[in-house]
Amino acid sequence: MNHHEIQVSGMSCNHCINAIKDALADLDPQAQVHVDLQGGLVVVDSEQPLEALRNAIVEAGYAVP
Repeated sequence: MNHHEIQVSGMSCNHCINAIKDALADLDPQAQVHVDLQGGLVVVDSEQPLEALRNAIVEAGYAVP
């Protein structure tokens, strides 16, 4: 499993956390996801490539600088 740390902007509440976790779970049901709202960071342990994870977050409506 690969460990990825992704900076994400636009997250502000529990709905944001759930939306990102759901988007990543759709891509990789076995992914382990931790969202840090204050730090604007999503930590993902997944077999998926980083670019696929980033795209899933963007498609969920969040900015990945």
